[in-house]
Amino acid sequence: MPEQNPANEGARDSGEITLETRDLCIHFGGHVAVNQVSCRFRRDTLTAIVGPNGAGKTTYFNLISGQLKPSSGQVLLNGRDISNMRAADRAHAGIGRAFQLTNLFPYLTVRENVRLVLQARRRLGLDLLHVWSYHRDLIERADQVLEMVALSAKRDVHAAVLSHGDQRKLEVGMLIALDPEIYMFDEPTAGMSVDEVPVILDLIRALKKRSAKTILLVEHKMDVVRELADRIVVLHNGTLMADGQPDTVIALPIVQQAYLGLAPVEEAA
Repeated sequence: MPEQNPANEGARDSGEITLETRDLCIHFGGHVAVNQVSCRFRRDTLTAIVGPNGAGKTTYFNLISGQLKPSSGQVLLNGRDISNMRAADRAHAGIGRAFQLTNLFPYLTVRENVRLVLQARRRLGLDLLHVWSYHRDLIERADQVLEMVALSAKRDVHAAVLSHGDQRKLEVGMLIALDPEIYMFDEPTAGMSVDEVPVILDLIRALKKRSAKTILLVEHKMDVVRELADRIVVLHNGTLMADGQPDTVIALPIVQQAYLGLAPVEEAA
């Protein structure tokens, strides 16, 4: 099936296809929130999904990660139809999601949050009374992850009392601990201070460099998109409007109007 790709002349096409949506659609009553979106995502590629507020970006993410069930269409992971799979099962299958709003265990410590993800990934259950001395490797890995996200000094602090920026860093750390095949970041820098943003961006850069993963990023900051993205997908009113390399997509008149709110540039006579 061909990619729905109005601007794909320069789109990056190297790498194995790991994730695909085919004619994906969801409607709430008479409102179509995602309208027959077909898109393929490849290994070793970071795709930024952008669009104005209400474009359907987070809804599209929810359909991929399993928080919502499509009205029609399919989600495929490595060629396997997972459209009816629960969100938890998709996580075990390799789809990892960091949410726009933090999704933590607030009354557990920072280290315990990461440790539970490692425990679940190894399918040891979620029993906090498990004898952790038998799994020193998981404790060491948790500490490694906390060092990566600059939270080592706060490992014994309850997640509920962390600043918003530190909570976002912890959630990214939990996603790294999950080590999914597909990384999904939904506005990872939202609500963070200027000083905190570089930590998250450095983590995403590091993921791109050291692992052959598929990374999806919803982000409003175009400077971040330009720097990190190999490819941009633009949604507008739930419809895929453009798809290609960043400079090509951002320069399209329809994107300038719909996303950036700019008047199209008139060509010289």
